[in-house]
Amino acid sequence: MVAFTEEHQAFRKTVRTFVEREIDPYVDGWERDGRMPTHELFAKLGDLGFLGLEYDPAYGGGGADHLFAVVLAEEIGRCDAAGVGMAIAVQTDMATPSLHRFGSEELKQRYLVPAIRGEMVSAIAVTEPDAGSDVAGLKTRAIRDGEQWVIHGSKLYITNGVEADWLCLLARTSDEGGARGISQIVVPTATPGVSVSRKLDKLGNRCSDTAELAFDGARVPVDHTIGEVGRGFQQQMSQFQNERMVACYGRVGACERALDRTAAYLRQREAFGGPLIKNQYLSYQLAELYARLDMCRHYNYACAEAYMRGEDTSRFATIAKLAIGRLCEDVARTCLQYHGGLGYMEETWTARFLRDMRITSIGGGADEVMLQVIAKMHGM
Repeated sequence: MVAFTEEHQAFRKTVRTFVEREIDPYVDGWERDGRMPTHELFAKLGDLGFLGLEYDPAYGGGGADHLFAVVLAEEIGRCDAAGVGMAIAVQTDMATPSLHRFGSEELKQRYLVPAIRGEMVSAIAVTEPDAGSDVAGLKTRAIRDGEQWVIHGSKLYITNGVEADWLCLLARTSDEGGARGISQIVVPTATPGVSVSRKLDKLGNRCSDTAELAFDGARVPVDHTIGEVGRGFQQQMSQFQNERMVACYGRVGACERALDRTAAYLRQREAFGGPLIKNQYLSYQLAELYARLDMCRHYNYACAEAYMRGEDTSRFATIAKLAIGRLCEDVARTCLQYHGGLGYMEETWTARFLRDMRITSIGGGADEVMLQVIAKMHGM
């Protein structure tokens, strides 16, 4: 059993209070608008130190252990719209880890420090129209011209892409094929030649903006390269593990709250001479989902402990991503079903929850890719 201290538990209360006061009262409006005030929200998160919990205090980070990140993700995951957690996770665990690990001192001061403070919004620009899970197939090019990269190409499904101040861009920087010759580059979105082609209209996570981006001769200094030129693929694969881990932590919080809300509804909903919770089939189905949730939660904790020991968590993150993605779909479907016709109404939380959870088995590596990775781990 992972050892949460009193300090971790106090932090959990702080985050839960923040969600209840600063997020949940506003998400209905954000969902209707298809956007949220990302800079305003991130500034509040930055003031509380939520955006750089594990990062070096020299850059404004908290220097905290990984369990604080677990707590943050679980509690943000409980909020009324998963799009909020998606936007925050991009800032904390998708766009900034490589910069923190591999970036130059100048890059960290210029881009990481304001991201941790919540003064800048960041995004991770990897996916392309023809390169999603097959990252090595990306075509966006950064061609060196003296001390500048000249970037041409496009990126698709970029969370925070409309609001972002800078991108962690993955681009091909040499003619070597496959995973070779790819680099990570910090690209300020105000750079001439960088534009938002369109804001995408999504099934779920609607308050989190998602964009298609275009790069038409955008020039950035070569010293904006994160780490070594040509090592971007390897660095991005490492960054993906952070993404998958934090996504799994957050979904445990989301599913737990959904099951609790559904159980509470069944206790007060009278039908066939008594509360629906007395129906053995319904209660057993919820019990099974609670059991699966508990298995996923403790698998997450085992992953977190391995991460804190400095171990490779690729296997943990891959299996957790697969299992929790499928759990999310089952929880969402069951919760809506048990609310009956009411659950099908947009006024009920279950409709949004069903839409929001569907991306879990797609984003950050589809189920099929997770299965492919696990199969390879077993020599298949």
